[in-house]
Amino acid sequence: MLAANAQNSVFVTSGKIEYEKRLNLYEMVKDADFNDDGFAELAKKTMPKFKLTYYNLSFTPEKSLYQPGKDNPDNDKGLGWFNDRPAETNIIFSDFESGKSTSQKSLFGESFLIQDTTRRIKWKITDETRVIAGFNCRRANAIIMDSIYVVAFYTDEIVAPGGPESFTGLPGMILGVALPHQHVTWFATKVDVTEVKPAQFAIPTKGKKISNADLVKTLNERLKDWGKSGRRYIQEMML
Repeated sequence: MLAANAQNSVFVTSGKIEYEKRLNLYEMVKDADFNDDGFAELAKKTMPKFKLTYYNLSFTPEKSLYQPGKDNPDNDKGLGWFNDRPAETNIIFSDFESGKSTSQKSLFGESFLIQDTTRRIKWKITDETRVIAGFNCRRANAIIMDSIYVVAFYTDEIVAPGGPESFTGLPGMILGVALPHQHVTWFATKVDVTEVKPAQFAIPTKGKKISNADLVKTLNERLKDWGKSGRRYIQEMML
């Protein structure tokens, strides 16, 4: 839906956004524990450079719901070890008014239900701008999980402080996110301006109830012998 302020500027207050998540598989192979020159070259011949997955975000100024979107049949072809990644079935409900979130995440067939506060990110807003899905966006940078560098692009033309996964806290909707060292991006491909009714915010309910802190402990215990791959799995789960 649209709303106008005193200066007659038009802002989007409700709708649905499609995000394309783009994972650079060639770079991930380079970072893998088992990588060697032969494996890296073989991977380039047998798999695509990028794995693309899609997600939908329904939003109002008060709430948002992020969940898997349309299927990409190409993801069933030649991805091997990279076909089943953590966090690909994430469902995340955010209540901006209360500052609480409920997330449903899965790893190795086990589901977790994380009920916690929304992530608090110390953003640094810059002067850089770009257009994403037809909206004027401004760049902001941050560090999360102590070491992950985040580049985000948000628009104040959409009145909701949300974004893909658990990225929130900017003065408008985040339409683009890049984690350069993790070789992954999320960018909006389209924004549908439409009324989102309360019934469409289906809060996730499945999984073992746990806090973010306890989930990190659980993952560290289970993946302690996985080296770089284990650390990457934990990072992907906690985004």
